[in-house]
Amino acid sequence: MVGTFVRVVLSNSAGVPLYQQIKEQVGTAILSGDLAEGSALPSVRALARDLRISVITTTRAYSELAAEGFIATVPGKGAYVLPLDSALVREQLMRQVEDGLQAALDAARRAGLQRDGLIQILDGLIHAEQQDAIR
Repeated sequence: MVGTFVRVVLSNSAGVPLYQQIKEQVGTAILSGDLAEGSALPSVRALARDLRISVITTTRAYSELAAEGFIATVPGKGAYVLPLDSALVREQLMRQVEDGLQAALDAARRAGLQRDGLIQILDGLIHAEQQDAIR
């Protein structure tokens, strides 16, 4: 693959469409800085070949990443990581927080935890985070 592209791992049993898995993994790599501004992404065809999936799937992933402002595609030149827009970064991080909290709520429900127990756990995590920041 071209440049500093991160490894994409797909799962047919994840219950998430393949294009969505690509989009999420590449988007996460961009938000985390693993893919820096200006990094070249593999061509749609090269990525499809490497992942052994259809070009339609990789095209959809790249199209959605472009629509969300993560990448730009230049005909004949390829796809590149765009500079991060701070509002975009905040929105994406908020979505990750919401997803994480939803997963925690689902687990809490299965464990029989009530609101007070969840708040106590969250307060403990926040306290530990603040203590780590002090050190």
